[in-house]
Amino acid sequence: MNMILFMIASSLTLSILLTALNFWLAQMNPDSEKLSPYECGFDPLGTARLPFSVRFFLVAILFLLFDLEIALLLPLPWAMQLQSPTMSLTWASVLILLLTLGLVHEWAQGGLEWAE
Repeated sequence: MNMILFMIASSLTLSILLTALNFWLAQMNPDSEKLSPYECGFDPLGTARLPFSVRFFLVAILFLLFDLEIALLLPLPWAMQLQSPTMSLTWASVLILLLTLGLVHEWAQGGLEWAE
């Protein structure tokens, strides 16, 4: 029981100490650059009717697509321990080939060029 009370007291002391240190060392006069809002590369204080580039969505979709690829390929080392790992390797190779062909097609069409 004494060990639990010691752990609770030490964690409370440490958290209060770190919070006080943060308030003490924090910069109290932030500059205007850090206080200004920043919205996707354009001035948010102007008109709301500016055309929004669809390329922001393209980059986000490509990021999600390749992030999903990593999530799908993550269990591959465990699949290699199955009785027939050739099927897992085949599907992983097909997935990588399909995504690579899609990326090459998008690149060839100029969809990844940012300049307008």
